[in-house]
Amino acid sequence: MIQSHTTAFWRATLALCLGSVMVFSNLYITQPLLPVLKEAFDITPLQAGMTLSVTTMTLGVCLLVFGPLSDAVGRRVIILSTLTLLMLTTFATFFVSDYNLLLLLRGLQGAFIAGLPAAAMAYMGEEFDSKALLLAVGLYIGANSLGGIAGRVISGLAAHQWGWQSSFLALAAFDLICLLLVIRLLPASRRFEPGPLRPRLMLKDLAGHLRNPLIVAACVIGGLNFFIFVNQYSYITYVLADEPYQLSTDWLGLLFLTYLTGTMAASFSGRLVAGRSQPMAMALGVLILMVGSLLTLIPYLETIVLGLFVNALGFFFSHTQAAGWVTRHAKTARGSATSLYLAFYYAGATLGGFYLDPFWHWVC
Repeated sequence: MIQSHTTAFWRATLALCLGSVMVFSNLYITQPLLPVLKEAFDITPLQAGMTLSVTTMTLGVCLLVFGPLSDAVGRRVIILSTLTLLMLTTFATFFVSDYNLLLLLRGLQGAFIAGLPAAAMAYMGEEFDSKALLLAVGLYIGANSLGGIAGRVISGLAAHQWGWQSSFLALAAFDLICLLLVIRLLPASRRFEPGPLRPRLMLKDLAGHLRNPLIVAACVIGGLNFFIFVNQYSYITYVLADEPYQLSTDWLGLLFLTYLTGTMAASFSGRLVAGRSQPMAMALGVLILMVGSLLTLIPYLETIVLGLFVNALGFFFSHTQAAGWVTRHAKTARGSATSLYLAFYYAGATLGGFYLDPFWHWVC
């Protein structure tokens, strides 16, 4: 097995982290653009938010497909094929001028984004020893937050200079670089043992995970955390684009640099929690997220930004522990277990927008 701090460890971890940056930059590309999309297509904030919700929805559904599929055909082939299709879809979105077509392509992006997260955790669970796994999961989830930052910053800056469609062209070029590096660095699986692709067996594996209360509890925690966390960012863009803040798309994109505390939390959480209670660590992360949410209610730009820094710290600390907990307690079909966790996770992201929308209209 791959041990921590070896050449093989760093190659595999770097490849998965680059893939993570690529997919999550695509996932969140429209978030700083929501006020611009609202005006461009003459739609409501909820409809603009659908450019993110439809992506998380198809992502969550397709995770349940790609996870079991990776158990049958292999992790690396799923990762590389879906990353390639994602890059091509992002490039195609550059030519869109119709809202419904934009939603369709965003849905396709979500489907292809699902490939890497469905297979990456299972790849690490099979190829890395327990010590290396704990470190790699933290670095991988830290890369998730870097991807979220990269996509939002790239899209915000490109949209401010050349219009919102240019965001997708800039990101497609970024995707191509990431894809070539992943192809170069990601080692072939050595411990993967393919199983037959049987839909009945896939459902049986998922049912088995759903009967495991340790796995289900972590799935619910991850889903509810993301339910609030990611949608707070969507609605805060409208607040900050309006009076008295009036931030442009480039500044709204830079707002997501607050994810950096999440990157730090995810990268070091494995070392901090080693030998301690993971459930208590999840609870601590949730409490920190609550404190950050309360800070965003204070109507000053400085305290809103501080609250978002605190939010990211708490959220990613809890998310890292919950994801690692699922991988650790899935004794078989790890791809299915990871997919189940992420399906809960992205279902939370999809539903959270609908939950917060009435409150947005209430305060407005």
